[in-house]
Amino acid sequence: MDLKQAARNIRLDTIRCIGSLGAGHYGGSLSISEVLSVLYFKHMRIDPAQPGLEGRDRLFLSKGHAGPALYAALANRGYFPKDKLLTLNQPGTDLPSHCDMRRTPGVDMTAGSLAQGFSCAVGAALGSRLRKDGAWIYAIIGDGESQEGQIWEAALFAASRKLDHLIAFLDYNGAQLDGAVNDINTLEPVCAKWEAFGWNCIDVPDGHDVEAIDRAVCQAKSSAGKPTMIVLHTVKAKGIAKMEGKAEGSHYFALTPEEVEQALKENGGTDDVDA
Repeated sequence: MDLKQAARNIRLDTIRCIGSLGAGHYGGSLSISEVLSVLYFKHMRIDPAQPGLEGRDRLFLSKGHAGPALYAALANRGYFPKDKLLTLNQPGTDLPSHCDMRRTPGVDMTAGSLAQGFSCAVGAALGSRLRKDGAWIYAIIGDGESQEGQIWEAALFAASRKLDHLIAFLDYNGAQLDGAVNDINTLEPVCAKWEAFGWNCIDVPDGHDVEAIDRAVCQAKSSAGKPTMIVLHTVKAKGIAKMEGKAEGSHYFALTPEEVEQALKENGGTDDVDA
């Protein structure tokens, strides 16, 4: 599938998924549609018919509140029917608000407290090396999450072990729950920090450009001896015009059914989950 179309489908289904609940983490979910498209529809060695396949590539969504976007990617990749997206966080659902590897096919790690998923990704990369299974381990972290000390402890360990089959992405959308990242605890100079911790760092000025993301992943895969951080400059709540890029209020918010329909139209879709 064309990566731009895959990203569009993921964004539309993320809006439908959260819209079915009425409110949710639209902001940080919609900012990662493109990177999920590039990973799940080009780079990851996976088999939806065998979600637990040994030696498969893995994705660790450390910013676990973006679970609806991951669910949308998995549904589009064929892990489960797309109509399940409309059960988000409902009683008995397989799609809880934060991902649970015991409940959802294709989810590689349960998400909870921020930064823990990144440590799990580092551990998985070390385990993959010990097993010699050739798996690529991917992780997505948030910019607000990057203020957690655990991120940097894991970064130090990954670099010290030269885990060059670990590729991480920073969803650098500039906003967190309490406001603008730079107003709370800036990450700048972000690439210099990761390089100082022993990582390669690749800066992608447009984190919604699937071709640029693809090139960055290919570059990361050709680099030996170091893990790689790919910094994606993204727009929070990308695709919902009334909320795009806002530092305040874009992390978790509600949309009326009419606003959901409008958001789908803005992205060229309809309210039909199978569109």
